[in-house]
Amino acid sequence: MENVLVPLNLSGVSGREAEERSLGLLDSLGMGARTQLKPHALSAGERQRVSLARALANRPAVLLADEPTANLDRRRGLDVMRILRREADSGRSVLVVSHDDRLCALADRTLNLDEGRLVQAP
Repeated sequence: MENVLVPLNLSGVSGREAEERSLGLLDSLGMGARTQLKPHALSAGERQRVSLARALANRPAVLLADEPTANLDRRRGLDVMRILRREADSGRSVLVVSHDDRLCALADRTLNLDEGRLVQAP
């Protein structure tokens, strides 16, 4: 929870609002029951979900996500994909870099790279 509260507090959001926003994000990512654990007690996938909650905390206009489903099981990966889609639908720009083809089905636009070169664009 503290990890998600930090950017909120730094931007001037504090108290109950910051805690409610943090808990809401963590709950939506399946981390609500683990809010009091320190990072070393979390799995790689759990730390990744906390990172996503932290990135979303201040409701950024642009969200950059590098392999957001890499350390997640299928169910949690789908949860993260739905959250990223919801963020895009709410008007945020969401740019995802991934090897996970399941993300393409949710994308408005996809670009394919090979060895750092663009090989396919719509």
